[in-house]
Amino acid sequence: MTPQEAEAFIASFLDRIAGEREADFPEILLIPPYTSLDRAAHLLEGTGVELGAQDLHYEEQGAYTGAVSGSMIRGCGCRYVLVGHSERRHVFGDDGETVARKLRAALAVGLLPILCVGEDLEERRSGRTEDIVFAQLCAALKNVTPEDAARIAIAYEPVWAIGTGETATPDQAQDAIASIRGWLAERFDTVRAGHARILYGGSVKPGNTASLVAQPDIDGALVGGASLDPDAFARILVAASGQREAP
Repeated sequence: MTPQEAEAFIASFLDRIAGEREADFPEILLIPPYTSLDRAAHLLEGTGVELGAQDLHYEEQGAYTGAVSGSMIRGCGCRYVLVGHSERRHVFGDDGETVARKLRAALAVGLLPILCVGEDLEERRSGRTEDIVFAQLCAALKNVTPEDAARIAIAYEPVWAIGTGETATPDQAQDAIASIRGWLAERFDTVRAGHARILYGGSVKPGNTASLVAQPDIDGALVGGASLDPDAFARILVAASGQREAP
């Protein structure tokens, strides 16, 4: 979205959820493009809706024309940042070391990273989901302390379910996320693993949100295309709250 489109979205979205604010909503996070962050921060001030960025550069400063650092993102009012999104990995070539450096850069400036992991269709069909996901986790978290690990959320986003209309079934999503939680328990400890926030992302819609977040290990959703429609995104929030059926 352009800044003007983001402004219109936020106005419509806030109006849509105004009557629902007393409901037990989950935490709400909007992640617009860099060019809309500053404007979005002003519009969201005092609303309780959090702001995040879609990526960051792994260096804090230097001659990196066109790059956006973690402190720049913080200066725009962000609390969160995505790291390792599948499109960054597959389109822009972010490898495991690049993702790890971005994760450390986010932590260094006090941002809360959302680390994205997931397999593509060929890897899923060949039964390599855990191998791929565990390798991505290992690369990103290899130098992360248990204390810093507590500040990181993880989003399982099967690449084959992003923007395709295909969605992992609740059981498939639960199995993958339970495996991630098990990996965290082995890498850190069971207490931290139990408290870790692990999200599912991949063609999340109002109609499938409730069944996904009802799974014992799924703590929320990383919403893609459906989040571009303020009404659909509001319906997803209502469904995720567990208060009642989405209108």
